[in-house]
Amino acid sequence: GARQQTNLCNESLMLEKLPACGKSFEEMMKKVDSKKWCNLTEFIMYYDNFTQCTEREANNASCFWPNPLAEGFITGIHKQFFSNCTSEKVHWEDPPDEILTTLILIPVMLTCAMITLVVWCSKRSDIL
Repeated sequence: GARQQTNLCNESLMLEKLPACGKSFEEMMKKVDSKKWCNLTEFIMYYDNFTQCTEREANNASCFWPNPLAEGFITGIHKQFFSNCTSEKVHWEDPPDEILTTLILIPVMLTCAMITLVVWCSKRSDIL
């Protein structure tokens, strides 16, 4: 049978090339006001270029992407640029008591009415 040659991931080459992607991203991010770094719409094209660069360099080194080393590099870039970005969590509150009482009583009253109707109809089976 024919032997298939497999290319092994050259991790050192990949790690040597990835910083160029980071440097390019850093240069592009200088165009964005640092107050807007948490707004993805402000730099989505730059981030897309960065992602494609890391994927290309990983593939050029015969490595799959993403891989743990590339992910570690990308995480470092995230810490550098986006460490102050926090996701705002929605703070849920109970509705006012009047609304809550209404929302509870309506299904209770409908259930009682349906039970009454079923019992009344079952006792009057001679008409139906």
